[in-house]
Amino acid sequence: MSLADFLCLYRQGFARVAACTTPITLGEPLHNAMVVREWLERCHSQGVAVAVFPELGLTGYTLEDIFFQQVVLEGAQQALLTLVEETADFMTVGIVGLPLRRGDALYNCAAVFHRGRILGIVPKTMLPRYREFYEPRHFTSGQGCSGTIMLGGQAVPFGTDILFKAEDIPGLTLGVEICEDLWVPQPPSGALAQAGATVLANLSASPVTVGRAEQRALLCKAQSMRTASAYLYAAASEGESTTDLAWDGQLLIHEAGDCLASSERFVRQGEMVVADIDLDRLRQERLQNGYFGLAGDDGFRHVDFALAPEVKDWGLRRDVPRFPFVPARPELCEQDCREAWGIQVQALCQRLRAAHASTMVIGVSGGLDSALALLVAVKAADCLGWERSRVLARTMPGFATGSESLAMAHGLMASLGVSAGELDIRPTALAMLKAIDHPYGRGEPVHDVTFENVQAGLRTDFLFRLANHHQGLVIGTGDMSELALGWCTYGVGDQMAHYNVNAGLPKTLIQHVIRWAVGHDDSFSVTARTILEKIVSAEISPELVPDQGQGVQSTQQVIGPYPLQDFTLYYVLRHGFAPEKIAFLQFHAWRDAEKGSWPLNYPERDRVGYDLPTIIHWMRLFMRRFFATSQFKRSAMPNGPKVVAGGSLSPRGDWRAPSDGTANLWIAALERLASRIR
Repeated sequence: MSLADFLCLYRQGFARVAACTTPITLGEPLHNAMVVREWLERCHSQGVAVAVFPELGLTGYTLEDIFFQQVVLEGAQQALLTLVEETADFMTVGIVGLPLRRGDALYNCAAVFHRGRILGIVPKTMLPRYREFYEPRHFTSGQGCSGTIMLGGQAVPFGTDILFKAEDIPGLTLGVEICEDLWVPQPPSGALAQAGATVLANLSASPVTVGRAEQRALLCKAQSMRTASAYLYAAASEGESTTDLAWDGQLLIHEAGDCLASSERFVRQGEMVVADIDLDRLRQERLQNGYFGLAGDDGFRHVDFALAPEVKDWGLRRDVPRFPFVPARPELCEQDCREAWGIQVQALCQRLRAAHASTMVIGVSGGLDSALALLVAVKAADCLGWERSRVLARTMPGFATGSESLAMAHGLMASLGVSAGELDIRPTALAMLKAIDHPYGRGEPVHDVTFENVQAGLRTDFLFRLANHHQGLVIGTGDMSELALGWCTYGVGDQMAHYNVNAGLPKTLIQHVIRWAVGHDDSFSVTARTILEKIVSAEISPELVPDQGQGVQSTQQVIGPYPLQDFTLYYVLRHGFAPEKIAFLQFHAWRDAEKGSWPLNYPERDRVGYDLPTIIHWMRLFMRRFFATSQFKRSAMPNGPKVVAGGSLSPRGDWRAPSDGTANLWIAALERLASRIR
């Protein structure tokens, strides 16, 4: 497999879709059909799988009683047949609107066609008759319709019970509804989604009034979220009659509540928006929530087609955030930080009340995680009406504690007004190393895992005994990223506590929460803010091994860059994606450091890109540690609040897994990927 094959969006669970609005000429179906043909050709050249056009777009929506004219109806039918023939070589599934007579009734219809074949006709179900609308005068509702209609000498499926399924693209199943169908209490698209439709297309002629665009967007967002689907919406624009109404041509593409694309409105000469929808995401969402497939697809007919897309690198027409836990837009990041902060503080207050605790005990290292936990503890004390002196904060220098981090720990504790102190663990640690006959206890410079964990373990011993002595709770500091990678020592402070306020926060979000908290709470002094800015900008290090001329012990050199590992964590935990899919997304997000947005205040030194071999290397480490070696630590983790929507690692909540599992499947998938990429 070449790099181009790997980057083909259709091989990675995506499908490209489009919503189009075209200028029309009222009552001239063939002309309008040829305009649609031109836009479908553009869609085809861009690799679009499905393209939806406005309601009654072959004739115009505003013909009123002219819909009853025989020449218009016959012209519309012939225009459709011509359009289907003219687009026989296109890969794009087209969806256009037109009036069609079936028996003695006239229907407002959507025609779905592909590679020279009409796949089916879907009539509109809900016909509005309020305010400016008068559709029942002209059309019959398609509710309950099922059967066929004769078009061009062929019997074509007709009804509201049709699903259009791509047999060669897993998860690409199309359902269609028309305009007003979306505005009712139970849109037809709900039943279509329950029966398996992942892509819902809406042909609309909704006239524009002040505020109507926002209403449409809200409906599309809500329906795409409720149905775990991609929702494509195309409204009529230039050419419709303005006798009493106006038209803006709004185009929208939503996926599971996220807006992937939206158009400018009131644009002349037509408009098109394109986005790549993640079919894997939709299928995984449905698989996990268990609301879909309960009734099966009984009562629905399947019309199969082969999309047969060209296998090549089409690019990716969607934003892939580098930091899925951290919104790139400042206002959204601020909102997330506010909520994360509120969750942490409220949860800790409740636990302190329930435990009838008199104090809080916390170890402060001068690092990122303990800084946030200390801020949360201080704010909880304020909220409970405690004196801050009831927060017993201790820094506990070990054999490799740096003078800078020690100074920041002391400075932060002093600036926050807590009961501060220092517990030097080195004498006790040395005594323990001697007692177990460790080489370091005999004066040999052996800095192995035992040497490291003796220090980590003693810190926790001191904190728990201090809490016993003062009727307090030990506040945990370890974050979700460390728990995912097992970068914590079993039974000690970054894994064990009475209550861990950081367990639901990934590393990449913590610095933003700290900055938000100190920037929005006047109870934190200028001195505290200055120290905290130094802390969030410092190199992440456990400081357990003395510097032997190789610089400060770097966490990320051992377990990988946290931005990459948090990216993988998000897609494993939230969506259950396979390694190749995650690598595809990660490559698009991180291969070019010059493109895309960075979170506010993100350090310039860390604005780097990663090539595919580097991505695979660190993902291999993540999969091994996450699935095979670290679950036993998470199975015994203390209580702590879930914070981010991406999930948590609590064995009582979002993530339940065996402690003695293996990572063989994930590693094998990565090895296959690495061997195939040339």
